[in-house]
Amino acid sequence: MIYLTALLAALIGLALGTLGGGGSVLAVPLLIYVAGLADKTAIATSLFVVGATSAVAALGHAHAGNVRWRGALTFTPSAMLGAYVGGRLSQLVPGWLLIGLFSGMMLATAWSMWRGRSEHDGIDAIKPKPIAYIIALGFLVGVVTGLVGAGGGFLVVPALALLVGMPMRAAIGTSLVVITANSTAALLGYLGHVALDYRFATLIALAASMGALVGSKLATRIAAKSLRRSFAVLVLVMGTLLLFRALRAAIA
Repeated sequence: MIYLTALLAALIGLALGTLGGGGSVLAVPLLIYVAGLADKTAIATSLFVVGATSAVAALGHAHAGNVRWRGALTFTPSAMLGAYVGGRLSQLVPGWLLIGLFSGMMLATAWSMWRGRSEHDGIDAIKPKPIAYIIALGFLVGVVTGLVGAGGGFLVVPALALLVGMPMRAAIGTSLVVITANSTAALLGYLGHVALDYRFATLIALAASMGALVGSKLATRIAAKSLRRSFAVLVLVMGTLLLFRALRAAIA
C-alpha cells in the first residue's frame, strides 16, 4: 500500500507544481483512504509533504522567473502567523469537524476552479491593494489553512491574482513560496498534539517532489484551463467522499 501511496503522491506533486495549489486537498484524502491514517494524523502528514513539495516546485518556478519575491515577503509572514494560530486552534476542534470543514473548502475550490475565475490575470482590472490589506488577507488565509491543515494554494493563488494584482503565472509561482511557509507554520502548530511518522512522511514527500519538478516544467506549456477543469472534477469527487465521512462520524 505504501508504494501505491507514493505513486499517487507523485501525481499530487505534479498537480501542485503545475497549478500552484491543490496539494493538501488531494493529500489528505490520499493519506486517509489509501494510507489508512487517522484524520488529524493525515492532516499533519499532508502539511509535511506539501511543505517539502512546494519548496521544490518553488525552485523550479523561481528559475523560470515566476516568483514575485516582494509580494511573497509581504504576504508570507502574516500568513505563517495565521497558519500557526490555526494549527494550534485545531486541537480544540473534533477531527470529524475539521474534515467536514476541509471537505467544504474542497467543494468550494472545485466550483471556483471549474468556473475559471483564477484564470483572470487581474493586473489591469484591479489595482494592487495597500500593504495593510495584504497583511490582513495573509493572516486570514493562514488561519483558515492552518485550521484545516492545508497549504492554502487554492486560496493563495486567487488572492494573489485577483486581490494583489499579479499575473496568473506569477501568482502560481509566488503561491508556492507562501505554501511552503504556511505548511511549515501549521505543522508546528499540529506537532504539539499529533505524532508524525517522519520516515513515512519523508518517503511520500520525496515521491511528491519528483512530480512537482515535472509539474513546474509543464506549467508553462499546458493550457491552464484544461488542467484546472480536470482537477476540479477530481477535487469535487474527493471532497464529496470526505463530506460523507464527516457526516457519518458526526451522526455516530
